Amino acid sequence: MRTVLRAFVILAVAVSGLVGAGQIRAAEVTVFAAASLKNALDEVAAGWQAATGNTVSISYAGSARLARQIEQGAPADLFISANTAWMDHLDAAGLIDRASRRDLLGNRLVLVAHGRDAPPVELAPGGDLAAWLGDGRLGEGRLAMALVDAVPAGIYGKAALEHLGLWASVADRTAQTDNVRAALALVALGEAPLGIVYATDAVAEDRVTVVATFPADNHPPIVYPVALTVERENPAAVDLLAWLGSAAARAAFEGQGFSILD
Repeated sequence: MRTVLRAFVILAVAVSGLVGAGQIRAAEVTVFAAASLKNALDEVAAGWQAATGNTVSISYAGSARLARQIEQGAPADLFISANTAWMDHLDAAGLIDRASRRDLLGNRLVLVAHGRDAPPVELAPGGDLAAWLGDGRLGEGRLAMALVDAVPAGIYGKAALEHLGLWASVADRTAQTDNVRAALALVALGEAPLGIVYATDAVAEDRVTVVATFPADNHPPIVYPVALTVERENPAAVDLLAWLGSAAARAAFEGQGFSILD
Protein backbone atom coordinates (compact mmCIF):
# COMPACT_ATOMS: atom_id res chain seq x y z
CA MET A 1 0.00 0.00 0.00
CA ARG A 2 2.84 2.34 0.88
CA THR A 3 4.48 1.60 -2.50
CA VAL A 4 1.25 2.38 -4.35
CA LEU A 5 0.83 5.65 -2.45
CA ARG A 6 4.39 6.66 -3.23
CA ALA A 7 3.90 5.91 -6.91
CA PHE A 8 0.71 8.00 -6.90
CA VAL A 9 2.52 10.98 -5.34
CA ILE A 10 5.33 10.76 -7.88
CA LEU A 11 2.82 10.59 -10.71
CA ALA A 12 0.91 13.60 -9.34
CA VAL A 13 4.09 15.66 -9.08
CA ALA A 14 5.09 14.68 -12.61
CA VAL A 15 1.68 15.63 -13.99
CA SER A 16 1.80 18.91 -12.08
CA GLY A 17 5.20 19.65 -13.61
CA LEU A 18 3.91 18.90 -17.08
CA VAL A 19 0.93 21.19 -16.57
CA GLY A 20 3.23 23.95 -15.37
CA ALA A 21 5.50 23.52 -18.35
CA GLY A 22 2.49 23.50 -20.65
CA GLN A 23 1.27 26.72 -19.11
CA ILE A 24 4.65 28.36 -19.74
CA ARG A 25 4.72 27.15 -23.32
CA ALA A 26 1.15 28.28 -23.87
CA ALA A 27 1.66 31.83 -22.58
CA GLU A 28 0.01 34.40 -24.83
CA VAL A 29 0.81 38.08 -25.19
CA THR A 30 -1.69 40.56 -26.60
CA VAL A 31 -0.13 43.49 -28.42
CA PHE A 32 -1.87 46.64 -29.65
CA ALA A 33 0.27 48.19 -32.37
CA ALA A 34 0.10 51.00 -34.90
CA ALA A 35 -1.02 49.74 -38.32
CA SER A 36 2.21 50.86 -39.98
CA LEU A 37 4.13 48.24 -37.97
CA LYS A 38 2.35 45.22 -39.42
CA ASN A 39 4.92 43.73 -41.79
CA ALA A 40 7.91 44.23 -39.51
CA LEU A 41 6.15 43.33 -36.25
CA ASP A 42 4.63 40.17 -37.74
CA GLU A 43 8.17 39.04 -38.56
CA VAL A 44 9.46 39.97 -35.11
CA ALA A 45 6.57 38.18 -33.39
CA ALA A 46 7.12 35.04 -35.48
CA GLY A 47 10.77 34.96 -34.41
CA TRP A 48 9.88 35.35 -30.73
CA GLN A 49 7.23 32.64 -30.94
CA ALA A 50 9.68 30.25 -32.55
CA ALA A 51 12.30 30.99 -29.90
CA THR A 52 10.04 30.74 -26.85
CA GLY A 53 7.04 28.59 -27.75
CA ASN A 54 4.76 31.39 -26.61
CA THR A 55 2.15 33.02 -28.82
CA VAL A 56 1.43 36.61 -29.79
CA SER A 57 -1.94 38.09 -30.70
CA ILE A 58 -1.54 41.48 -32.40
CA SER A 59 -4.30 44.02 -33.04
CA TYR A 60 -3.31 46.58 -35.66
CA ALA A 61 -5.15 49.89 -36.05
CA GLY A 62 -4.60 53.62 -35.77
CA SER A 63 -2.85 54.60 -32.55
CA ALA A 64 -5.78 56.77 -31.51
CA ARG A 65 -8.27 53.92 -31.77
CA LEU A 66 -6.01 51.52 -29.90
CA ALA A 67 -5.35 54.00 -27.09
CA ARG A 68 -9.07 54.58 -26.67
CA GLN A 69 -9.71 50.84 -26.57
CA ILE A 70 -7.13 50.46 -23.81
CA GLU A 71 -8.86 53.29 -21.93
CA GLN A 72 -12.10 51.33 -22.22
CA GLY A 73 -10.53 48.23 -20.72
CA ALA A 74 -9.37 46.27 -23.76
CA PRO A 75 -7.02 43.46 -22.62
CA ALA A 76 -3.69 44.59 -24.07
CA ASP A 77 -0.36 43.60 -22.52
CA LEU A 78 1.80 45.82 -24.69
CA PHE A 79 1.11 49.03 -26.65
CA ILE A 80 3.20 50.43 -29.50
CA SER A 81 2.06 53.83 -30.71
CA ALA A 82 3.11 55.72 -33.83
CA ASN A 83 3.57 58.91 -31.84
CA THR A 84 4.37 59.98 -28.30
CA ALA A 85 1.11 61.88 -27.83
CA TRP A 86 -1.11 58.82 -27.52
CA MET A 87 1.37 57.10 -25.21
CA ASP A 88 1.47 60.29 -23.11
CA HIS A 89 -2.34 60.20 -23.05
CA LEU A 90 -2.37 56.70 -21.55
CA ASP A 91 0.46 57.58 -19.20
CA ALA A 92 -1.53 60.53 -17.84
CA ALA A 93 -4.45 58.18 -17.28
CA GLY A 94 -2.24 55.78 -15.32
CA LEU A 95 -2.70 52.97 -17.83
CA ILE A 96 0.89 52.16 -18.79
CA ASP A 97 3.89 50.99 -16.79
CA ARG A 98 5.98 54.15 -16.98
CA ALA A 99 9.19 52.34 -16.06
CA SER A 100 8.83 50.03 -19.07
CA ARG A 101 8.31 52.81 -21.60
CA ARG A 102 10.96 53.52 -24.20
CA ASP A 103 11.24 55.05 -27.66
CA LEU A 104 11.63 52.09 -30.01
CA LEU A 105 11.60 53.20 -33.66
CA GLY A 106 11.67 56.14 -36.04
CA ASN A 107 10.22 56.57 -39.53
CA ARG A 108 10.04 58.96 -42.49
CA LEU A 109 7.02 60.56 -44.17
CA VAL A 110 6.60 60.21 -47.94
CA LEU A 111 4.26 61.15 -50.75
CA VAL A 112 3.21 58.14 -52.84
CA ALA A 113 1.48 57.94 -56.22
CA HIS A 114 -0.52 55.16 -57.82
CA GLY A 115 1.48 52.89 -60.09
CA ARG A 116 5.05 51.64 -60.18
CA ASP A 117 6.67 54.32 -62.37
CA ALA A 118 5.07 57.60 -61.32
CA PRO A 119 7.28 60.66 -61.92
CA PRO A 120 8.81 62.48 -58.93
CA VAL A 121 7.11 65.48 -57.37
CA GLU A 122 8.98 68.45 -55.92
CA LEU A 123 7.78 69.29 -52.44
CA ALA A 124 8.58 72.96 -51.99
CA PRO A 125 6.90 76.05 -50.58
CA GLY A 126 4.52 77.47 -53.14
CA GLY A 127 4.16 74.20 -55.04
CA ASP A 128 0.80 73.35 -56.60
CA LEU A 129 -0.11 70.09 -54.90
CA ALA A 130 -3.78 70.53 -55.84
CA ALA A 131 -2.84 70.50 -59.54
CA TRP A 132 -0.84 67.29 -59.08
CA LEU A 133 -3.95 65.55 -57.76
CA GLY A 134 -5.70 65.77 -61.13
CA ASP A 135 -8.90 63.74 -61.45
CA GLY A 136 -9.69 60.33 -60.05
CA ARG A 137 -12.45 57.85 -59.35
CA LEU A 138 -13.55 59.89 -56.35
CA GLY A 139 -14.40 62.80 -58.66
CA GLU A 140 -11.63 65.33 -58.49
CA GLY A 141 -8.44 63.67 -57.34
CA ARG A 142 -8.07 63.26 -53.58
CA LEU A 143 -5.06 63.16 -51.33
CA ALA A 144 -5.25 60.01 -49.20
CA MET A 145 -4.22 60.58 -45.58
CA ALA A 146 -4.89 59.14 -42.17
CA LEU A 147 -7.22 61.23 -40.00
CA VAL A 148 -5.40 64.52 -39.53
CA ASP A 149 -6.86 65.28 -36.10
CA ALA A 150 -6.30 61.90 -34.48
CA VAL A 151 -4.04 59.41 -36.30
CA PRO A 152 -0.29 60.06 -36.07
CA ALA A 153 0.43 59.71 -39.81
CA GLY A 154 -2.31 62.22 -40.57
CA ILE A 155 -1.11 64.60 -37.86
CA TYR A 156 2.43 64.44 -39.21
CA GLY A 157 1.19 64.85 -42.78
CA LYS A 158 -0.90 67.91 -42.05
CA ALA A 159 1.98 69.49 -40.11
CA ALA A 160 4.35 68.89 -43.05
CA LEU A 161 1.93 70.43 -45.55
CA GLU A 162 1.33 73.42 -43.30
CA HIS A 163 5.07 73.93 -43.00
CA LEU A 164 5.33 74.04 -46.81
CA GLY A 165 2.29 76.31 -47.16
CA LEU A 166 0.41 73.62 -49.11
CA TRP A 167 -2.30 72.59 -46.66
CA ALA A 168 -4.85 75.30 -47.54
CA SER A 169 -4.90 74.24 -51.19
CA VAL A 170 -5.72 70.58 -50.43
CA ALA A 171 -7.56 70.68 -47.08
CA ASP A 172 -10.91 70.11 -48.79
CA ARG A 173 -9.48 67.52 -51.18
CA THR A 174 -8.33 64.88 -48.72
CA ALA A 175 -9.66 61.35 -48.33
CA GLN A 176 -9.06 60.67 -44.64
CA THR A 177 -8.91 57.13 -43.26
CA ASP A 178 -8.85 55.45 -39.85
CA ASN A 179 -5.22 54.38 -40.22
CA VAL A 180 -2.28 54.89 -42.55
CA ARG A 181 -2.53 51.45 -44.18
CA ALA A 182 -6.06 52.31 -45.32
CA ALA A 183 -4.73 55.50 -46.89
CA LEU A 184 -2.05 53.46 -48.63
CA ALA A 185 -4.69 51.08 -49.95
CA LEU A 186 -6.62 53.94 -51.57
CA VAL A 187 -3.55 54.88 -53.59
CA ALA A 188 -2.61 51.27 -54.37
CA LEU A 189 -6.11 50.62 -55.74
CA GLY A 190 -6.14 53.83 -57.79
CA GLU A 191 -8.94 55.36 -55.75
CA ALA A 192 -6.68 58.31 -54.95
CA PRO A 193 -3.79 59.49 -57.14
CA LEU A 194 -1.58 60.58 -54.23
CA GLY A 195 -1.25 59.78 -50.56
CA ILE A 196 0.86 60.63 -47.52
CA VAL A 197 2.16 57.56 -45.71
CA TYR A 198 5.25 56.36 -43.90
CA ALA A 199 8.29 55.25 -45.89
CA THR A 200 7.85 51.79 -44.36
CA ASP A 201 4.32 51.54 -45.75
CA ALA A 202 5.58 52.27 -49.26
CA VAL A 203 8.10 49.43 -48.91
CA ALA A 204 5.24 47.04 -48.19
CA GLU A 205 3.18 47.94 -51.29
CA ASP A 206 4.49 47.43 -54.85
CA ARG A 207 1.52 49.18 -56.50
CA VAL A 208 2.71 52.64 -55.44
CA THR A 209 5.76 54.80 -56.13
CA VAL A 210 7.44 57.13 -53.67
CA VAL A 211 7.43 60.43 -55.55
CA ALA A 212 8.76 62.64 -52.73
CA THR A 213 10.09 62.43 -49.19
CA PHE A 214 9.15 65.13 -46.71
CA PRO A 215 12.13 66.78 -45.00
CA ALA A 216 12.32 65.62 -41.39
CA ASP A 217 12.18 69.21 -40.13
CA ASN A 218 8.78 69.75 -41.82
CA HIS A 219 6.95 67.87 -39.05
CA PRO A 220 7.44 66.65 -35.47
CA PRO A 221 9.87 63.73 -35.13
CA ILE A 222 8.21 60.40 -35.96
CA VAL A 223 8.72 58.28 -32.86
CA TYR A 224 7.21 54.90 -31.95
CA PRO A 225 7.16 54.47 -28.15
CA VAL A 226 6.40 51.10 -26.55
CA ALA A 227 5.24 50.26 -23.03
CA LEU A 228 3.60 47.57 -20.95
CA THR A 229 0.09 48.27 -19.72
CA VAL A 230 -0.62 48.23 -15.99
CA GLU A 231 -3.84 46.23 -15.96
CA ARG A 232 -2.29 42.84 -16.78
CA GLU A 233 0.65 41.07 -15.16
CA ASN A 234 2.12 38.86 -17.88
CA PRO A 235 5.77 37.78 -17.55
CA ALA A 236 5.77 36.73 -21.20
CA ALA A 237 4.97 40.34 -22.19
CA VAL A 238 8.08 41.49 -20.32
CA ASP A 239 10.09 38.94 -22.29
CA LEU A 240 8.58 40.08 -25.60
CA LEU A 241 9.35 43.70 -24.74
CA ALA A 242 12.99 42.74 -24.24
CA TRP A 243 12.96 40.81 -27.53
CA LEU A 244 11.95 43.97 -29.39
CA GLY A 245 15.46 45.24 -28.75
CA SER A 246 17.20 42.04 -29.85
CA ALA A 247 19.47 41.77 -32.90
CA ALA A 248 16.85 39.70 -34.72
CA ALA A 249 14.12 42.27 -34.07
CA ARG A 250 16.36 45.17 -35.04
CA ALA A 251 17.17 43.46 -38.34
CA ALA A 252 13.47 42.93 -39.09
CA PHE A 253 12.59 46.55 -38.32
CA GLU A 254 15.49 47.93 -40.33
CA GLY A 255 14.62 45.62 -43.21
CA GLN A 256 11.23 47.34 -43.45
CA GLY A 257 12.79 50.82 -43.36
CA PHE A 258 12.42 51.77 -39.70
CA SER A 259 15.24 53.48 -37.85
CA ILE A 260 16.20 52.09 -34.44
CA LEU A 261 15.97 54.53 -31.55
CA ASP A 262 16.43 52.21 -28.58
